Amino acid sequence: MLQAAYDIGIRYFDTAPLYGHGLSERRLGRFLSTLPRDTFALSTKVGRLLVPEDEGERNDLMQDSEPFAIRYDYSYDAARASVEASLDRLGLDRVDVLLCHDIDIWTHGDGQPEILKTAREGILPALSDLRSEGVIGAFGLGVNEWQVCDQILEEFDVDCFLLAGRFTLLEQDPLDVFLPHCARKNVSVIIGGPYNSGILANVDRRRATYDYKPVDDARWEKAQKIREVCESHNVDLRAAALQYPLKHPAVATVIPGVWKMEELQTNMELFTAEIPPALWQDLEDAGLVRMDGIKI
Repeated sequence: MLQAAYDIGIRYFDTAPLYGHGLSERRLGRFLSTLPRDTFALSTKVGRLLVPEDEGERNDLMQDSEPFAIRYDYSYDAARASVEASLDRLGLDRVDVLLCHDIDIWTHGDGQPEILKTAREGILPALSDLRSEGVIGAFGLGVNEWQVCDQILEEFDVDCFLLAGRFTLLEQDPLDVFLPHCARKNVSVIIGGPYNSGILANVDRRRATYDYKPVDDARWEKAQKIREVCESHNVDLRAAALQYPLKHPAVATVIPGVWKMEELQTNMELFTAEIPPALWQDLEDAGLVRMDGIKI
C-alpha cells in the first residue's frame, strides 16, 4: 500500500510511536528508506515513550501484538530519547516534522493542566532546540483540540499543527479564532480525521463512528442533511469532506486514514472530484457548514 501511495503522488507520511506500539514506524521506515530522502516529507511524534509491557499501558485501539506499552513523558530529556528511538525504528537520519502528541483535555481529562505545564517547560523547548540543531525541520502539536494549539501558538515559534477531527464538514469552531490566528502567523495546519472517524464516510449508521465511538443522533442527523445537499449536486459526501478543509488558506494538507488498497485509490479520486461552488453556497445557506474566511 505504501508503494501504491507513493506511485500515485502521495509524498507526506505521518506516524507516531503510539501507532502499533512502534510497528507503524518500523513498517514505514522500511519503505521510506528505499526512496531518495528529498522526495518525501515525514512526521512523527513525541510525548509517549515505548516501554516494556509491565512498565506502561497498551492502547486498546491498537491491534498489534508488539511487546511494548506506552508511558506518557513530556519532559525535555524524553523528547530527545523519543526522537532517537523513532529514528532507530524508522532507519532514517532525520524527520521533517516532529509533533508533541496529545497534550489536550481530550486525552488527559482533568490531568491536562499539569501535562500542559510539563510540556511548556520540557518537551516544547526541546523541540525548538532540536529544530535549531537541524535534527528536525519543523515542530508543532498533534492533538484533537484546537484550543491548546491556539495557546501554544501564542507562546512558541511553532511551524505547524496536526489537528484531528475538529475542522470538518461537521465542525467549524476553529474558524472563530484558531485558523485566522494561524493564517496571520503563517503557521500551517494539517487536518487529520476529515471523516470524523467514519460518520462522514459511511451510509450505514451501524458502521459509522464519531471520535471512534458510536455516533449520537444529533450528529448523525446533521451528517445526513449534509449528504442530502451533496447528493442534490451529484457530489459524493466523502469528496466534500476531503476537499472542504483545504479551502481554508491556513490548511496545508488533509490526511485521511485507509484500511484497504481500494480506499487509497478512492480517496485520490475524491480529492480531485469536481465540486460546484453552488454546493458550498447551499450548505452555508442551510446553516450546515460555515464558509467564513473560506474560498468557495
